[in-house]
Amino acid sequence: MLTASKIFPQGSGLAPVLIRRASTIELDWDIRQKSRFDATDSQGRQIGVFLPRGTAVRGGDVLVAEDGSLVRVIAAPQPVLRITHCTAHGTPFDLTRAAYHLGNRHVPIELKPDHLKIEPDHVLADMLRSMHLIVVAVEEAFEPEGGAYGSHEHAHGGGHGHGHDHGHSHTSGKGPKPLVLAPELLDDHDHSHGHDHSHHGHSH
Repeated sequence: MLTASKIFPQGSGLAPVLIRRASTIELDWDIRQKSRFDATDSQGRQIGVFLPRGTAVRGGDVLVAEDGSLVRVIAAPQPVLRITHCTAHGTPFDLTRAAYHLGNRHVPIELKPDHLKIEPDHVLADMLRSMHLIVVAVEEAFEPEGGAYGSHEHAHGGGHGHGHDHGHSHTSGKGPKPLVLAPELLDDHDHSHGHDHSHHGHSH
């Protein structure tokens, strides 16, 4: 078995031609969130992955095996719940509220501009539908947020590590300002719309 203990996030710093020639391994999130696991690549080789503890492997990352060969990671489709706002009875802000409540429950969430994704959970699905959100079971790659202090940075939905200057400062010179969310906007509130969602020709 080959071992791999080095990772290039999103193949950063590697020539594109080398990435194209690399073998691949397709892994779901249950495996990729671990720092140590075994996998079989597209060439049939057994790869033992040993990364620093706390490292999550993302789709598009490239591992380096002990023989110097490269292995590109593909995020495998898996069962997830895709959450969108209801255009008939809600607003896009409902997704912000949903992310807040899911975050309070420490649920891994993939954040997108127009939808959220979580792992299947019928209790959470019922809660989200009661908030006028549309919840659909799908098979898609899952790349949840890694947290502000994760050791493997994949900001903005896990697509890439920045490593570059935005050309402007996010501070005023007095230190970073904390993000403050208005409680009255985020707390559960009464949704007595005076109608029954089950009779409007669509399902949440």
